[in-house]
Amino acid sequence: MIGQAVIKAAFVHQLALRPGEVAAVASRTPAVNDSLRGLVAPFETGVLASTQPGAAAFATVPTSALREFGQAVADLRREEVDSWGRAAADRDPLASSLGEAQHALHSAAVALRGLEVNTTVPRLGWMNLERLEMAPNGIERGELLATIPLAPLEETAVTQKEWSVQKKEFTSIVTDSLETVSETGVTDNTELSQSTTSEQEHANQFNITGTVSGGIPVISGSASSGFTSQGSQSQSATDSRKHATTLTQKASARAKQEHKVTITTTTETGTAQSTTRTLRNPSSTDPIRIDYFSLMRKWRVRLYRYGLRLTYDIVLPEPAASMRQAYVELEALKNQLGPFVFNVAHNDITADVRDEDPEPPVTHPPTQKEPHYLVLADRFGAQGVPHPPGDLPAQTYPVESGALPSGRAVTKTTLNLPAGYEIVDITIGGHITSFSGHSGQFTIVGSNLSWDPFGELTFPPGTVLKQDTDPTKNFMEGATGSPTLVLVWDQCSTQSVLLTARVRPTRLAVEQWQSDVWNALFNAAQNQYYAQQQDIAGRIAALETRLTGVDTLTLRREESDEVMKAVLRYLLGGRFPTMPPEVAAQFAALKVDVAHGTGFDSNTVTAGTALWTLVQQYEDVVRFVNQAIEWENVVSFLYSYFWDLPESWAFIREIQHPDPNRQAFLRAGSARVVLTVRKGWETRWVNFVENGVIDDPTQPPSPSPYWTIAQEIAAYDDRNYPGIPPANPGRTATRLEDAVFTTCPAALNPSSQPVTLPVASSDGFVVGLSVLIDSVRDTQDNQEAQVVTAIPDGNHLQVARLTKPHAGTAAAPIPVMQPGEKGELIAEWNEYTPTSGTDIAVTSNLSTIS
Repeated sequence: MIGQAVIKAAFVHQLALRPGEVAAVASRTPAVNDSLRGLVAPFETGVLASTQPGAAAFATVPTSALREFGQAVADLRREEVDSWGRAAADRDPLASSLGEAQHALHSAAVALRGLEVNTTVPRLGWMNLERLEMAPNGIERGELLATIPLAPLEETAVTQKEWSVQKKEFTSIVTDSLETVSETGVTDNTELSQSTTSEQEHANQFNITGTVSGGIPVISGSASSGFTSQGSQSQSATDSRKHATTLTQKASARAKQEHKVTITTTTETGTAQSTTRTLRNPSSTDPIRIDYFSLMRKWRVRLYRYGLRLTYDIVLPEPAASMRQAYVELEALKNQLGPFVFNVAHNDITADVRDEDPEPPVTHPPTQKEPHYLVLADRFGAQGVPHPPGDLPAQTYPVESGALPSGRAVTKTTLNLPAGYEIVDITIGGHITSFSGHSGQFTIVGSNLSWDPFGELTFPPGTVLKQDTDPTKNFMEGATGSPTLVLVWDQCSTQSVLLTARVRPTRLAVEQWQSDVWNALFNAAQNQYYAQQQDIAGRIAALETRLTGVDTLTLRREESDEVMKAVLRYLLGGRFPTMPPEVAAQFAALKVDVAHGTGFDSNTVTAGTALWTLVQQYEDVVRFVNQAIEWENVVSFLYSYFWDLPESWAFIREIQHPDPNRQAFLRAGSARVVLTVRKGWETRWVNFVENGVIDDPTQPPSPSPYWTIAQEIAAYDDRNYPGIPPANPGRTATRLEDAVFTTCPAALNPSSQPVTLPVASSDGFVVGLSVLIDSVRDTQDNQEAQVVTAIPDGNHLQVARLTKPHAGTAAAPIPVMQPGEKGELIAEWNEYTPTSGTDIAVTSNLSTIS
């Protein structure tokens, strides 16, 4: 199909071609010849907008060729989406991400559907402009509300009540939080019993034997004396000691119980007003009837037809697409509301540095990594997190044995371990010597130290003590508190022995630290979560207020503006309302604030800046579209699901708004828009939409009708919004925006005969309608209205007469204006609306009441 240049250009813009797609499609589609390829290639992303051809270049391109090209682009993108289900090596090289590929496929599908709809059905048509006028026309009796019959002399009371009720609800939420700690203790009693037996025996024996012999002559004799002394002393002592070390292991559990009470108080206050009337039948023979009727307001309705307009019928996809963004944000915020969940496990709290941990804050060296528990603390904003019980330096304990006897002795050494730590292993070092002439022996009870004799004993460095019952296990491993070692010495004279114990945190200490850190993280995360929830709730409330707290007229104007934006985007393709990429890049280089619309309030970008060259080339087109279309008469029809993807139906169906018209607009998948072309702009409009040019270059340029500011204001104020009365009800159906203006540079004198007026242009004037000549100047009222009797040519008007003089000159011509068509009354009827009033009749004839 030849023509429809604007539709075809809009289709190519809507495809959103990506770099390399035109060449890829041309290699697989014979219908894409060199001519079409050169026409669409500049529309690929990244190409300067200034190199893109205008809509006129597409006027002679067959619609079938564009449709085949678009289908090939859609097939290419569908293959790209399908390639994401295969291995990375088999994917399309044009694919960047699955989301972008799906969005590109969606753009191609929408563009193809739009081309099919907008080219198969004629866009141009005709439409009669009509307007309803409603004026109050009195009050009439309406529907029968109640009937009260009265017998002769009967009397009754009629009570009428009026009341208003105000309901106020107050909700109070009381939250009680009870935190308890349950502690369980397990006592491990380790007994060490030792028995020492000491026996001492002392024996003393003394023998003396003496013999004396001698003689004298008279006496001779001998004497023998003997003394034996023997003493025996024996002492035996047994010393038995019992040493008990008690270790209590405690495990605590924290329980937090919350009790929430919600108190709702509902208060209803109201006022009631009762009016009692006494009705009495004064007749003693005849019954009567009291009838109550509603009062209805009567309206006189007139339908005027005031013009015939050329129309341009288009279908726009998703007219409220930009308005839905706020509801997307609202849904995202609501999805963040929910119960508090803390997924950090106790065993996930470690002092290890993990590969997935993020880099530390800038206060740390860039190469330093954070322990994982500090990463969690930073994540949840926890303060005062306890440090883990780390490894301590080895604990040294010199052996205190005092003076050693030459015999056997037993001593004790107590190892005072730091709280929360246990022994890993014990190493022994030093030197022991025995008494001279004796072999010494030494051991530690329970260890694997041998009881071998020695003269001198030196322990090799790093000698680790093992258990005597299991040499594979370290001596005293796992001991905590203050364990006591028993050392046995025999024939040891000197010693310099040093015990060294390596310690580590106990499992209970680590678990207690993990529990303390977990509690700190939990409390911080909970506070952070509740603060976030409060912030989210506030943002939701503010967003809902912004969406719903808008007056009805503003809602209608916003919808009208969205329709206008969609129409301009449809007619001008992707060049409106967006800006050429190279211009946007230059604005970014100049640091213009384009995100908030305040960047142009400066001297950085001025009206004469060369950057406006690309923008100004569309200036006439934008102005033409805004003036050539009667936006005050645009008619639109909303279609709920047509053109919307089924995947989005669930979201769109849930959009709620208190205004039913706005809700329907937000849910619309597409809109049929009937554009009415302003009177006098028909030829230029057809040239624009069919050939892509405003004026036919093969014909001499026609004088462009200049629309005054007054006409634009009048057209804006004459817009009709659903559910809102017009701002300027046309009681005569005359429209200022349809008025025709010209000027007369000649002086005119009063005349009772027809007068021919030289004017700048007679285009648009109609024979038989009145024109307003001249204006009120100073204190002279020279303005008058006369009927146009003839239009001799393009620069003269003939009026029936002149009653006042008019001093027109070439320097100061007088204005001549013909108001818009008054309109033709084609129908008239009455309508009724209810009121709050009532009427009473006594024994009325019900058969005469409609």
